Amino acid sequence: MNRAELADFLRRGRARLAPSDVGLTAGARRRTPGLRREEVAQLAGMSVDYYTRLEQSRGPRPSRQMLGALARALRLTEDERDHLFHLTGEQPPRREATGTHVRPGLLLVLDRLHDTPALVVTDCGEVLAQNALSRALTGDVLARPPRERNMIRRFFLDTAAGELFPPEDRPERAREQVAGLRAVASARPTDPEPAALVAELRSLSEEFARLWDAHEVAVRRASTKRFRHPVVGILELDCEVLVNSGHNQQLVIHTARPGTESYERLRLLRVVGLQDLTPAPSARHGAGADGPTPGM
Repeated sequence: MNRAELADFLRRGRARLAPSDVGLTAGARRRTPGLRREEVAQLAGMSVDYYTRLEQSRGPRPSRQMLGALARALRLTEDERDHLFHLTGEQPPRREATGTHVRPGLLLVLDRLHDTPALVVTDCGEVLAQNALSRALTGDVLARPPRERNMIRRFFLDTAAGELFPPEDRPERAREQVAGLRAVASARPTDPEPAALVAELRSLSEEFARLWDAHEVAVRRASTKRFRHPVVGILELDCEVLVNSGHNQQLVIHTARPGTESYERLRLLRVVGLQDLTPAPSARHGAGADGPTPGM
């Protein structure tokens, strides 16, 4: 691990970003350009002390998961992300059509959506990035262990995930999840990722197995969903899905129609829901910690 080169690369990456580039407000007058260390640490889900030690050439080798979080926080390109991995002696992730690296331009769009919940997911349901209002609505998914970041897996295997939707809406949400996954598996018959997810869910969830055997198929598109939030109540939101065809990633945006009760509740959520949803400091050094609620 080249600590000196890593420290320099992190400092330069931090200096070239403005708070507005990552969806943050500038706040008080800044003496130097770029993000503060605590802001990078917040975006990456690690403690400020841990990140500071990395910039001072005295930190331990980051985990692969933490390197990925740093790449997202600093809005690195794929080439820059690979360089980050090489500096720590790690092999960068393989570049595949279903890769989990979100392009900086897509993250920039995500950060600009201040007043609506938005997230980036793979077509197999892996959550890759969320904006602040998405975390307020459904919890910080990226703070959870890697296996718990898949929306489809959590929907069928985690009983707490059912609390996100009104009980009467669950059958329709379940059918949508299965039909969408079948479309992905059919489009990529030689890809082991969707096949493995289907096999796992068929073996562990009777509900999934029953719906899978019904052989419904539907590509995920625009829809209307109702969410249950413990503070603001039921929100009926229009869901738009924008597809990045080159990487099989989707930008999912939830909006409320102006003049509706859900619109007012979404505005309220911006006030009461953007409280500290980050993991406790003791849990931010390593692989992540449980978030408050499941994300969908």
